[in-house]
Amino acid sequence: MPQRKHRSATRSSLVYRIFRVIAIVVVVLGFIVPILWMLLASFKNDVDIYNAAKTFIFTPTVRNYLTVFAEQDFLKYFLNSLIIGTGATGFSLLLGVPAAYAMARFTMRKSANVVLLARVIPSISLIVPWYAIFAWTGLIGGYPAVIIAHMFTALPLIVWIMMPYFQGLPIDLEEAGEVDGLTPIGAFLRVTLPLSAPGIATSGILAFIFSWNMFLFSLVLTGSNTRTLPVAIMNFIGYASIDWGGLMAATASITVPIMVISIFFQKYVVAGMTAGAQKG
Repeated sequence: MPQRKHRSATRSSLVYRIFRVIAIVVVVLGFIVPILWMLLASFKNDVDIYNAAKTFIFTPTVRNYLTVFAEQDFLKYFLNSLIIGTGATGFSLLLGVPAAYAMARFTMRKSANVVLLARVIPSISLIVPWYAIFAWTGLIGGYPAVIIAHMFTALPLIVWIMMPYFQGLPIDLEEAGEVDGLTPIGAFLRVTLPLSAPGIATSGILAFIFSWNMFLFSLVLTGSNTRTLPVAIMNFIGYASIDWGGLMAATASITVPIMVISIFFQKYVVAGMTAGAQKG
C-alpha cells in the first residue's frame, strides 16, 4: 500500500513538472516570437516580409533603419520622449514621494483611495477637458502639457509603490533622528529618504517606462516639434499603404532601449510590480 501511494505521488509530481515545462515554454514563446519576428522584419524589404518562405532566410538590408533615422529624423523624437519621460518622472517623484510618506505615516486611507481612483479612471475620458484647458492656457503642442498629462499616470503609480516601502521602515529611526536634533522634515530627508532609495528607483523606472510608451495623451497634446516616439510611428502608416519595413524598424528602435532598461533594472522592476499587492 505505501508503495502504491509513493508511485502515485511520483507520477503526479512527474505530470506536474511536465505541465510546468510546457506552460513555461508556451509563455516564453508567446513573448519571444513576436519580438523576434519584429527584429527580423526590420531588416527585410516589404516583399520579403509578405513572403512566408523568407521568414528566417533572406537578404538583410539596413534601408529601413536609414529611413527611420535619416529620412524621418527619429533622433528628434527620441529626444522628445526622453525630455517628457524624464520630466514627468522627476516631477512625479518630487510630489509623489512626500505624499506617499504622509499617507503611510498618518494612515490617510481616504487620500490613498483618491489616488487609487486616479489610476483606474480611463485616460480617454480626460482627453477632451484637458485639451480644452491646455488650449485655453496656450500650452497645446508644448512640453509642459504632455508632461502634466503623463504625470496623471506616473504620480499615482509612484504613490502606491512608495507607500509599502515607508510602512515597512521602522518609525524608531526617525524618532532617534529627532532626538539627535533633527526636525521631522530633516529626519525624513536624512534618515527615511536614503533608506527608501530602492523604492524610489523602482517607482522611477516604472514611471519612466509608462511615460515612454504613452500614446493617447501624446497623440492629442503634442505638436510637430514635441512629437514622441509612439506617435511618430504613425508616420509609416499611410492612407493607402503601410511601410511595414520602416514600421518594424521604428518599433524595434523604440522597444529595444526600454527592454535593455527593464533587463538591467530587473530586480527593481519586479519589486515594483509586486509592491502594489502589499497592504497600502
